[in-house]
Amino acid sequence: MRTFSLLKGMPVYDRNGEMLGEVCDICIGDEGMVTDLLLQMKGFIGKKLRVPVQSVSSFGEDGIMVDSNGQFSIYQELDDEYTMHHGRPLAKKNTMTPQGEQLGLLDDVYFLEKEGTIVGYELTDGFFSDITEGKRIIRTLDPPSIGKDAIIVSAINQRGVSTHDEMSELSKQGPW
Repeated sequence: MRTFSLLKGMPVYDRNGEMLGEVCDICIGDEGMVTDLLLQMKGFIGKKLRVPVQSVSSFGEDGIMVDSNGQFSIYQELDDEYTMHHGRPLAKKNTMTPQGEQLGLLDDVYFLEKEGTIVGYELTDGFFSDITEGKRIIRTLDPPSIGKDAIIVSAINQRGVSTHDEMSELSKQGPW
């Protein structure tokens, strides 16, 4: 399980040892799955490369390895996908339950590397709240409903609301 914040800035190499670029964002489909890594290409100012999650052969501590024959393409915004910071950004978007309870602003996502399935969301209520109370993490099994103004998620468990720390349990559990 990974978070976008852990991947951001991580170098991506092909099997020949050539660095393709560094992760600058992730692409998330309408169904709430991470579909692609978005790389800032080395040597090209402003050019971004789209690398499908299925092309990743391993996520390491210091770098990501991809298959040399992967279907890489230059990034272009698509109408049916979101990103954390580019195109149609999800970061800092209001997150709510189907019952209308506001959970916070989306700060990060937890996803399974190989499948791209998002299994949790890290939420913030702002800088001062994060310092005093900490960020909240919710776990979900259902895909989100992503709208223009809010993300609707069915929260299973929440960390940060009570004294129960689910994050340590989240990282120990698997497979999802």
